[in-house]
Amino acid sequence: MRHWESLDAIEREPYKVSGAWVFRKTRVPVSALFENLRDGATVEDFLEWFPPVQRLQVEAVLNYELDMLAEAA
Repeated sequence: MRHWESLDAIEREPYKVSGAWVFRKTRVPVSALFENLRDGATVEDFLEWFPPVQRLQVEAVLNYELDMLAEAA
């Protein structure tokens, strides 16, 4: 389970995108970031394809995930 509640860069509301985690003030699911990166896109590509998302939002999510991996190790 993700503990993203502490991140200001993202939000989750039951009536918005079926309750998926999205980048704050957008309808872009956070999962889209990871799916695109998995499929070979760069952060630059993602930001170009999803202009409402800000670089700081992407960096906040990625840095949080890196911190969680470091804690798990």
